[in-house]
Amino acid sequence: MKRSGTADLPLHYGKVPAWLYERMSALGLSIVEAILADYGQDEVLRRLSDPFWFQSFGAVLGMDWHSSGITTSVMGALKRAINPQSASLGLYICGGKGKFSRETPAELLRIADQTGLAGDALVRASKLTAKVDNTAIQDGYQLYLHNFIVSDQGNWTVVQQGMHENDGTARRYHWHSQHLKSFIDEPHTGISGISQGQILNLTAAAATPNRQGILAIAKNDPARIIQEFAHLVMPKRHDIRASDVDLKRLGALLYVTRELQTNSFEELLLLKGVGPRTMQSLALVSEVIHGGPSRFKDPARFSFAHGGKDGHPFPVPLMIYDDSIMVLRKGIEKSKLGNLDKLKTINKLHQIVLQAEANFTPQFDIQEILEQERRDSWKYNGQTVMGKAKKPNSDRSGIQLSMF
Repeated sequence: MKRSGTADLPLHYGKVPAWLYERMSALGLSIVEAILADYGQDEVLRRLSDPFWFQSFGAVLGMDWHSSGITTSVMGALKRAINPQSASLGLYICGGKGKFSRETPAELLRIADQTGLAGDALVRASKLTAKVDNTAIQDGYQLYLHNFIVSDQGNWTVVQQGMHENDGTARRYHWHSQHLKSFIDEPHTGISGISQGQILNLTAAAATPNRQGILAIAKNDPARIIQEFAHLVMPKRHDIRASDVDLKRLGALLYVTRELQTNSFEELLLLKGVGPRTMQSLALVSEVIHGGPSRFKDPARFSFAHGGKDGHPFPVPLMIYDDSIMVLRKGIEKSKLGNLDKLKTINKLHQIVLQAEANFTPQFDIQEILEQERRDSWKYNGQTVMGKAKKPNSDRSGIQLSMF
């Protein structure tokens, strides 16, 4: 077994409004179903165990691109959407925040009764992952959220989060059962967070009999260890800057979806009637579904799909969000009847963006793009936790992007 990664995130308080939570559940379910259709259960589990993909997924769903609230809200929305359909999807989500985390063992035993899985082994895995991150690793973070996602084949992923005692940050820990051989010897697929200085980590390879001694530790290559262990660190500031995103990837996506004529691509005819702004969101949704692991090193880029509930980088465009859900939902429903054309078209959109990247040289100001999104927000029924976006006094012309 391997703990897949960690993420350090500024601690955010507050509640996700109902208008966003409902949409997060609908779009989250559709994305999971699309991944299941093309790649299977194990790929869903692998992606949830990747801290960079998880953060990008949360950003596409309209959560603030850098906040700790992504963890609680995304897992809550997924549990709500997936569990009623667990028998057909073959995926079950247990646990949650606070008292709900303590219900995980009972939930796992009920699932074991329904599926024939080894319930005691799953409960043991759940308890051990929590013990390792709360006790064996003493980094100042106390767990307050624990989600255990298991397939009907017995494979699983754990997403759990701790709060720091005094600095106002949260740390998310990811586990994945694939290839996991030990709970105490380098088990994580990733941990995401801000460095807190020296910590006690009894799961480190360096701790073997102390763990193989200080001499063995000195022989390890730090660069290689860092490369193999996914560690996502998000800033405390709210605003998105050019340094937060891959400008070549963002620019190519905006060029394809805003400047090119959709009907010039035969492959995209099935999306006829979808406007440029919806196409922009669908391209990022498609990347979350079909993109390889290297595509998620800049989670902030995915907030250009549906903004953020606090208005960063811009208000959530509810009209566009609903269009994204509708297009993806129709594609999934048709695929269940044997017609895969629309889902293939959404995948093709991602492929076209990839092709455009090869010849794209970024020559645009990301702040101008953000200003345009904010100016246009009222057109798309933009909304934040503070209320609806208002029409600006003056409406400037749009931004032009070129390939070179």
